Amino acid sequence: MNKPIDLPPELSKPFQQVGTSRPHESAHLHVAGAAPYTDDLPELAGTLHAALGLSPLAHGVIEALDLDLIRRQPGVVDVFSARDIPGDNDCGALVHDDPILAGEVGDTLRYMGQPVFAVIATTRDAARRAAALAKQAVRARALPPILTPQAAHEAQQYVVPPMHLSRGDAHAAIAAAPHHIQTTFDVGGQEQFYLEGQISYAVPTEDRGMKVLCSTQHPSEMQHLVAHALKRPAHAVHVECRRMGGGFGGKESQSALFACVAAVAAVRSRAPVKLRVDRDDDFMITGRRHCFHYEVEAGFDDEGRILGAEVTMVSRAGHSADLSGPVMTRALCHFDNAYWLPHVALHGFSGKTNTQSNTAFRGFGGPQGAIAVEYLLDSVARRLGLDPLAVRRANLYGTTSHNVTPYGQTVDDNIVHEVVAQLETDSHYAQRREAIAGFNAGSEVLKKGIALTPLKFGISFNVTHLNQAGALVHVYTDGSVLVNHGGTEMGQGLNTKVAQVVAHELGIDLARVRCTATDTQKVANTSATAASTGSDLNGKAAQDAARQVRKRLAAFAAQHWGGAAADVQFAHGQVHVGSQRLTFEEVVNAAYFARVQLWSDGFYATPGLSWDRNTMQGRPFHYFAYGAAVSEVIVDTLTGEWKLLRADILHDAGRSLNPAIDIGQIEGAFIQGMGWLTMEELVWHPADGSPKAGLLSTHAPSTYKIPTANDCPADLRTRLFDRDNVHDSIHRSKAVGEPPLLLPFSVFFAIRDAVSAVGGHRVDPPLQAPATSEAILRAVMAVMADQAAR
Repeated sequence: MNKPIDLPPELSKPFQQVGTSRPHESAHLHVAGAAPYTDDLPELAGTLHAALGLSPLAHGVIEALDLDLIRRQPGVVDVFSARDIPGDNDCGALVHDDPILAGEVGDTLRYMGQPVFAVIATTRDAARRAAALAKQAVRARALPPILTPQAAHEAQQYVVPPMHLSRGDAHAAIAAAPHHIQTTFDVGGQEQFYLEGQISYAVPTEDRGMKVLCSTQHPSEMQHLVAHALKRPAHAVHVECRRMGGGFGGKESQSALFACVAAVAAVRSRAPVKLRVDRDDDFMITGRRHCFHYEVEAGFDDEGRILGAEVTMVSRAGHSADLSGPVMTRALCHFDNAYWLPHVALHGFSGKTNTQSNTAFRGFGGPQGAIAVEYLLDSVARRLGLDPLAVRRANLYGTTSHNVTPYGQTVDDNIVHEVVAQLETDSHYAQRREAIAGFNAGSEVLKKGIALTPLKFGISFNVTHLNQAGALVHVYTDGSVLVNHGGTEMGQGLNTKVAQVVAHELGIDLARVRCTATDTQKVANTSATAASTGSDLNGKAAQDAARQVRKRLAAFAAQHWGGAAADVQFAHGQVHVGSQRLTFEEVVNAAYFARVQLWSDGFYATPGLSWDRNTMQGRPFHYFAYGAAVSEVIVDTLTGEWKLLRADILHDAGRSLNPAIDIGQIEGAFIQGMGWLTMEELVWHPADGSPKAGLLSTHAPSTYKIPTANDCPADLRTRLFDRDNVHDSIHRSKAVGEPPLLLPFSVFFAIRDAVSAVGGHRVDPPLQAPATSEAILRAVMAVMADQAAR
C-alpha cells in the first residue's frame, strides 16, 4: 500500500484554474497594439483591393448598368456583377433570398446601399473612388419603397410566414378581467458598431483552393457560402479567423457577402484580394438589431397580475430573411421574461422592407420580446397606483407551480425571487424610492426616477442541431498544450475560458495552454459563436478532449509507476502516481516514448433539447440565466436631458469560470443595452417620393451616437449572484454574453418613472425607445397636456 505523499504548502492547496479571475489571453497584446486583426496581417505580393458599387435607390428596377465607365477609372483591374459569379449568387443564411450582388438589367434594387457590382483595383483608394461612381453607372426606374414595419404589415409583406404562440384563451381571459389596458409601443434598432469593420482577405491556393481570412463569427457558414459562390466543394475553401474587433451578431451571417465577393474577385484576378469597407459603407450595406412595433391588449386584477394578454409584434426585417425568423421566434419566447402568464396569444410578423436586411445582435430578439411585457407591467402599475416592483413581483414565475412557459418548457431552475429580494435589500430600493418622491415633490424642473427590473433568459440555439461543438487538444513533449475549437474570439474572452478549462483538466497552469485561430481545416461543421453558447459548447468539447488525454496519461502512469489509474492525480503542474510525484512534462515525455497518443478530439452536444417550430412548443433552452438591476436617473423636464446617477446590478453567472471577464461582459452589456434604449437612433429618409427616400441618414459616428465613458454612471455596483447552475453546464457556469443586455431595461423605466412624476404618476407616459432627449421631451409634454386636460 502506497504511503500518502507529503506535499509542500504551495501544492497542498486545492488546484483551481477555473472559477478564478484571469486576464484575457490577448490583453497584453491589446493594450500594446500588438494583437493582429485581419487588416493587420502582412499582405502578400500582388494583393489587389475590392470595393462595392452601391444602389442609389431604395427600390427600383435596373434599366442600365454602365460598367465600362468603372473599368476606365485609374487603377481598376476588373469589374464584375451578378452574372459573373461562377456559382450561386446568394448569401442567405437560412432562406435563399439574399443576392451577393443585386443583379442585371431588369432586376430589382431592394434597398439604398445594396451592392450592385464589385471593383478590383491596385489600391483600396482606387477601388473606392471607382465604386463611388455607382450613381452614374447604375440607372434605375424608381418604385415606391416600404420602409417601416407598420407599412410592411399593412401591405402584408413578410420575409417569413407569420408566427403564433398561444396558451389558454387570451380573449376570454381579457374580457373577464377586472381591468383592461390597450397600448402601443415602439423600440428602435441598433447598429453593432464593432470597432473592426467587415473585412475579408481571399488568397487563391493550389489546385483551385481558396483561403479566406475573415472577420466572422461563423467560419463554417462562410466556407459553405464561398464554396457555393465559387461552385467548388467545401474542402476547397479554407476559412480562418484568429480574432475579431467585436462582432455582437453583426458578423454571424453578414460577413458572408464580403467573403464571397473577395473570393470571386480572387478567382477572377488570380491574385489575393482584400475587401475592407469603411464605416459609412458598412452602415449602408449591413443590417443590425431589428426594430419592433408592438400592439398590446391585456387584462389584469387588482394586484396587477396579468390574467390574459394578446400581443402583436412586427419587426423591420429588411429586404431578405437573413436571421429574422429565429429572431422573431426568440422574441416570442421571451415575451414572458420572468413572469407567469396564464393566457397569451402572441403574434409575430417579420416585415419585409426596402432597408438593409436586419440580422443578429446581442440578445437575438430576446430583449425585444422581454421589453414588451416590462412596458405592459410598468403601465399596469401606474393604472393601479402601485409600485412597479410590486406588480412585477406579483407576476414572477413560481418554483413548484405557475412555472411552465407559454412554449411548454418547465422553469426548473428559478432563482429570480432570491435575486430580486437580494438586490432590493442591498440597493436600498424602498428607501431610495421614498427619498426620490420627496425630491420630486420639491423640484419642479428636475425629476428623479428609479426602477428595478428582473430578467430570465434562455440559453441555447432555438434550432436544436446547432447546439454542438468540437475541439482539439494537443499536448507537446515539453508539457505545453495547444487548443483549437470551433468558437471564435471577438474580445469576449472565449479563448481564455476554454484554455482555463483545459488547464484545469490537465492540472497545469493556464500559462502552458495556448488557443489558436478558428480554422475550418481543424474543426469542421462548427456552429456560429452566438446565442451565448460559446463557453458552454466549446468549453465542454475542449474538456472532453483534454479528459481523454488525461485518462490515457493516467493509465500509462499507473502501468509504468504503479498504482491504480483512478488514483493518479494531476495538479499544480505535477502528477501524483503511486508514491511518486513527477512533473507533468516528465510523464508526457515518458508517455511519448511509450507511444501513447498525446492529442485528442472532443465533442459535445447539448442534451435534452427539443423544438417544434410549427407548434412553437418544446424545450428549446438548456437552462435559464437570471439577473436584476436597479437604476436611478435624473431628468431635466425643460430639455429632455437626463443622467444615470447610479446602477446596482446582481447577475446570475452560475459558478463563474472567470469572474473578472464575466463582470466585464455584464457591465459592457449594460452600457450597450442602455445605448440601444436611450440614444442610438436610426433614421431613414421617409418614403416621400424624393431620390433620398430610404436613405439611412444616421450612417456614421457623426450622426449615430453610441455611449461613451461619460455615460457610465459614477456609481456602478456590479456583483455576481452566488449560486451554481443546477444543470450540467461547463463547471456549473452560466452564459453571460446576451442575458445582461436586459439589465438596462431598468434605465429606460427609471426615465419613464421620472417623466411620470411630472403628472404625479397619474398619467402613463407615452415614452418610446430610444428615449432620446427629444423623445423624453415629447413624453413630458404629453403628460403635461393630459394632466391639464383632467
